[in-house]
Amino acid sequence: MIAASHARPIAYLWEPFSPLARPGIRDVPFDVWFTFVCAGNQGTYEPGLRRMLAYDYRWGAELRAIHRPKDVGRAMRDADRFRRFRRSRARPLLKDPIALFSAEWLADRLRSDVVVLIRHPAAFVNSIVGRKLRHPFGDFVSQPLLMEDMLAPYVDEISRYAREEQPLLDQGILLWKLLHHAIQLFRDRRPDWLFMRLEDLGREPLPGFGEIFDHVGVPLDEAVRARIVAHSNADNPDQVGDMASTKRNSAESVVAWKRKLSDEQVERIREGVEPLADAFYGTDDW
Repeated sequence: MIAASHARPIAYLWEPFSPLARPGIRDVPFDVWFTFVCAGNQGTYEPGLRRMLAYDYRWGAELRAIHRPKDVGRAMRDADRFRRFRRSRARPLLKDPIALFSAEWLADRLRSDVVVLIRHPAAFVNSIVGRKLRHPFGDFVSQPLLMEDMLAPYVDEISRYAREEQPLLDQGILLWKLLHHAIQLFRDRRPDWLFMRLEDLGREPLPGFGEIFDHVGVPLDEAVRARIVAHSNADNPDQVGDMASTKRNSAESVVAWKRKLSDEQVERIREGVEPLADAFYGTDDW
């Protein structure tokens, strides 16, 4: 929605921290999920990230990753997008939950305006279970700087999950705790960031997006307002099979977990995430 604004050109960069991102877009060694970039390792990552933010498409890196005709078409499309971003001097917009642990470094080193969306534990776990998103917890163990910093309270639990794969429900519970433990640290340390619960945004999209647009300094014009309404109103489905679809009944979508999870599953999730969840959600939210 931010990228839909025509007030100034905006370059929408989708999850560049993902190990699955195309190397032409970001020639950076993000080989694990949730890479932690900080002052202690920035030399490895900063040059490539700055090239990406300058819209320097890395043809050499991309060519090494081309294996199918479809890859060629994607590379040409991405290179053309980067050319247009450079010509228009577009402002970069990184949408990337996988960059969460690196958010402070992005804010301080790359002067980023940060918006953090908080998600209900049951909704998060329902998504993990429903989409069968198994997480490699060894990716955390392989990052000692992260384990010694933000994830220090969870070292033993993470190590156990890395040694022996746990049920998806339990994986979702632990992953929610790790992410929202970091968010709680950020809320204490970064009062200038914008923190918003996804449920609040889903129930009242226009006021919520008004706050977001104000925070990042982008005008919320009437065309974008109309787009927000069209993509969030009650005529849309609350769940879709195509994850690329962006039209939802947003008020119902954010509580779809109540119809998907059993009472036993919800209670297990709630027990697993307390007391951390109490910092974000009250009794009425369950």
